[in-house]
Amino acid sequence: MFAGLPELGISNGEDLKETLTNCTEPLKAIDQFQMENGILLPTLQSALPFLDLHGTPRLEFHQSVFDELRDKLMERVATIAEGKEDDRYGKLEELLEKSFPLVKMPSIQPVVMQVLKHLPKVPEKKLKMVMADKELYKVCAVEVKRQIWQDNQALFGDEVSPLLKQYIVEKEAALFSSDLSILHNFFSPSPKTRRQGEVVLKLTQMIGKNVKLYDMVLQFLRTLFLRTRNVHYCTLRAELLMSLHDLDISEICSVDPCHKFTWCLDACIREKFVDGKRARELQGFLDGVKKGQEQVLGDLSMILCDPFACNTLVLSIIKNLQELLSQDALPRDSSDLMLLLRMLSLGQGAWDMIDSQVFKEPRLDLEVVTRFLPAMMSVVVDDHTFIVEQKLPSEEKSSLSYPTTLPDAFIRYLQENRVACEMGLYYVLHIAKLRNKNALQRLLPSLVETYNDMAFGDIFLHLLTGHLTLLSDEFGSEDFCSVVFDGFLLTSYSRLVPFWCPLTFREYTDTNTRTEKFDAVKSAFLLQG
Repeated sequence: MFAGLPELGISNGEDLKETLTNCTEPLKAIDQFQMENGILLPTLQSALPFLDLHGTPRLEFHQSVFDELRDKLMERVATIAEGKEDDRYGKLEELLEKSFPLVKMPSIQPVVMQVLKHLPKVPEKKLKMVMADKELYKVCAVEVKRQIWQDNQALFGDEVSPLLKQYIVEKEAALFSSDLSILHNFFSPSPKTRRQGEVVLKLTQMIGKNVKLYDMVLQFLRTLFLRTRNVHYCTLRAELLMSLHDLDISEICSVDPCHKFTWCLDACIREKFVDGKRARELQGFLDGVKKGQEQVLGDLSMILCDPFACNTLVLSIIKNLQELLSQDALPRDSSDLMLLLRMLSLGQGAWDMIDSQVFKEPRLDLEVVTRFLPAMMSVVVDDHTFIVEQKLPSEEKSSLSYPTTLPDAFIRYLQENRVACEMGLYYVLHIAKLRNKNALQRLLPSLVETYNDMAFGDIFLHLLTGHLTLLSDEFGSEDFCSVVFDGFLLTSYSRLVPFWCPLTFREYTDTNTRTEKFDAVKSAFLLQG
């Protein structure tokens, strides 16, 4: 407990024991020990007997004085560190040399840790001693740990890894939550609210202003994204940068080439729309990537692969297409639309770019613009035509029935092109939000086969489930239920049932008849909604 005192020339318990063992008059020896090791203040000696008369133990008195002096010393350390004297860190290093031998003494340890905390560069020998001792490492301030971590990537990785796992668990919990509606879903929280999450705040604190640690975290995120294809790591990459931006950590923001792009995109995500002005700003950042700096495209693609960014881009594309339709204009004539498709394509190609280390923007298949989008717009026109037809007086109505088939180009590109598929899926969500039962019944069967099974991804199913709650009255119709369940969801029910209803695969397959299966799953879905 009192290790280190002899190194400073201060007697400890062992010295007292030796003195009492060898002396002939113990009481005199104790008095002498107290005189030599007590508070060296002459006027105090005459006052101590008064404390004895009041029954105050000497230990209690000395402990209270010690605590007061320790607190004053710690305040003084902070004051020196915050001052502007040229030799302030020299003073702290001198104090560290004197106090460090007592670092294992619980009563002195806070002082040593306070000095370490305020030194911008702790002597390497001291850092190694702290790192080698688990107890010291555990109690030292994050400012000290940063200095240890920057030269020990494996140790920093051990600290960060549980936080990254926790982040993924939290994102998946939000996706699989039963508390779901059109007004409350995965994309409801604002960017600033998301950045107040425990993991983002902890990582921000751990990094501080240390560029080396920031780069390490980014490398961890790239590696994990590459290993797992989990797009939530892309979200964290953007959230971490914007969290540092919120704290005005210019030491990092000024050296991250993605900062201004991410800042602009964050404003778009907040509004859930990319307007013309911000679209031109984003285009300027993309066009400004200079030769020899193409590697930045890897990070930009990760930021655009963030589901929140992707959601904003596709919602903007859908809105842009509606405006083009009202103006009788073609998709290829809209520069804003072409930029949105460019960014969506860059985000969708993030994994391939980082995996191949070929940092070049993927070329957008022009047939997505010249064939797929016109086909999707024709579906919109069919729907509008039918709606207008239904509003006409009976004598003016034709025998037009609602179309049941889809253009071949629409179906083909859903299956063959991921950018087209993403837009197609969001168009289905748009239709569900409008409570358009006819269009939904027409479109859902086409989602059974999509590019890379994107229609059965967690995020789309999460959003679709929330949007379908708007059509709860339609679930009384067996035709509608057949399209939703038999025509789409149950085509892959072995992996979907745990996601969207409380029935397990075994419980579902044990149901005896076709009708019982249908009713059981339908009821579970309605309860979930």
